[in-house]
Amino acid sequence: MRNRFRGGDRDALGELYDEHAQVLYRYALRVTGDWAEAEDIVSATFLEAWRGREKLRPDGDGLRPWLLGIATNLMRRNARARRRRESALARVPERGSVPDFADDLVTRLADTEQLRAAHAALARLRRRDREVFTLVVWAGLDYAAAAEALGVPVGTVRSRLSRARTRLRELADAETLATRARTVRAGAGRPFAAERGAPAAAPGKPVPVRIPAARSSTQENHR
Repeated sequence: MRNRFRGGDRDALGELYDEHAQVLYRYALRVTGDWAEAEDIVSATFLEAWRGREKLRPDGDGLRPWLLGIATNLMRRNARARRRRESALARVPERGSVPDFADDLVTRLADTEQLRAAHAALARLRRRDREVFTLVVWAGLDYAAAAEALGVPVGTVRSRLSRARTRLRELADAETLATRARTVRAGAGRPFAAERGAPAAAPGKPVPVRIPAARSSTQENHR
C-alpha cells in the first residue's frame, strides 16, 4: 500500500482511511476533548498525508506512526492558534459570560472522576512530554513508532515518557484529592430529610423520636 499511496493511487488512500481513521479519531478526541475538532483533525490529517505523499519514505512497516505524527502537528498548530485567539479576546472588553472549553469538557468525555483529573493534569504537562504520553499510552504506539511520529530518538521518547508519567501521576493524585475535598465541602451541612410528621429539630439538637403511645387498659380489655 505504501508504494501505491506514494504513487497517487486513490484506492490506496481509501484503504488507508478505512484502516486508520478510527484510531486517529480516538486519539484526537482524547487529546482535544472536542468531538468536532477531532473529526476535523482526522480529515486534515488525510489531506496533509495525500498532499505530502511523495515525501513518504519508500521503506517502512506501517503508516500509522506517520499519520499520528501529522495529527500531532495539526493539533499543535491548532493549540497555538487557539492561544492567539484567546490572547486577542482577553484584550477585548468583556460583554458577558462566554462558554469555555473547560465548561463542557465533562460532558464531552467519559463522566468519571479519574478521567477528568487525568485530563486536567495532562494539560499541565510540557507539550513535548504530553505528546509522547498521548502517542504511547493513548494511541498505543511503541517507543520506536512514537519516535518516528515525532522525529526524535527512541531514547528521547523513553525519557519524556518517564517524566510525563511521574508528573502526571502527581498531578492526577492532587486533582483527585482536590475534587473529593470540594465534593465533601459541597455536601457538608445538608440535613437529611425529616421523617414525615416528625417535628423538626432545633439547631444543634437531635431530632425527637416519635414513640407510639401505649394502649390503654380499656383498649386491652376490649380485644
